[in-house]
Amino acid sequence: MSVALLSIAGVALDALLGEPKRSHPLVAFGRFAERIEKRFNAAGRGWRSHGVTAWFIAVVPITLVATALSWLPYIGWLVEVLALYCALGLRSLGEHVEPVAQALRANELDKARQRVGYLVSRQTDELDATEVARAATESVLENGSDAVFAAIFWFVVAGAPGVVLYRLSNTLDAMWGYRNARFERFGWAAAKIDDVLNYIPARLVALTYALLGKTRLAMHCWKTQAPLWDSPNAGPVMAAGAGALGVELGGAAIYHGELHQRPQLGRGLAASPDSIERGWQLVQRGVWLWLLILCLGTEFYA
Repeated sequence: MSVALLSIAGVALDALLGEPKRSHPLVAFGRFAERIEKRFNAAGRGWRSHGVTAWFIAVVPITLVATALSWLPYIGWLVEVLALYCALGLRSLGEHVEPVAQALRANELDKARQRVGYLVSRQTDELDATEVARAATESVLENGSDAVFAAIFWFVVAGAPGVVLYRLSNTLDAMWGYRNARFERFGWAAAKIDDVLNYIPARLVALTYALLGKTRLAMHCWKTQAPLWDSPNAGPVMAAGAGALGVELGGAAIYHGELHQRPQLGRGLAASPDSIERGWQLVQRGVWLWLLILCLGTEFYA
């Protein structure tokens, strides 16, 4: 089967089933990663070399198994589809962001704060309605890149091994890639590897957002605002996404009890339930565009 058909099958399976309700492979992997971290970073004393070793132990064997299974005759294509399905979070993203917009529209601020707390690591208990909408809009743009587009990119590049390697690496970054006393040294490798794996996908996503929204404003925001952001990949994605939507994002946020003054992203209206929903629609249309390009590319090179 062509990579276009396999990609469509994986996206369709995600749309039909959503995340596995029981025994999600990434949940099991997370428990495995926790045990590895306890072994190599006891009391936060692990060094960068320990983090590199831990990353290899967590990621490489599973990637090799995925490689071997994808080479099996007759069922290798099924392994490929299932690998992409397990790595995607498109339907799950919608299931998490839409209730935030619905709660805000119903003036249920406490519920909206609770729901957005499932999406972001910042403190949400004192956010006002605009700040909740801003957090949710930022999340849908950034998680659309990490949990959807980057997974598709690495699947197209390297099949099941590529998407498994990416998804496991991205999960370790989410678990270990913090700049705090516990993970500053140990989590360095996980953070840097995730940065490398997301470098090209993030810029393709930024371009996708720009093409499907307010293109000129999105490109301007990408050029002028992204370099000010502390993440080399989230900056382009969220700056271009905010510009494409014509909304203002960024600004102050509290993480782990500390106030962070973040640069402004985008330009235009304040964040609202409408910007959340339009951000979600932007991600969905971007996926359709990528699949269309894959189909056209397959037809052209066939």
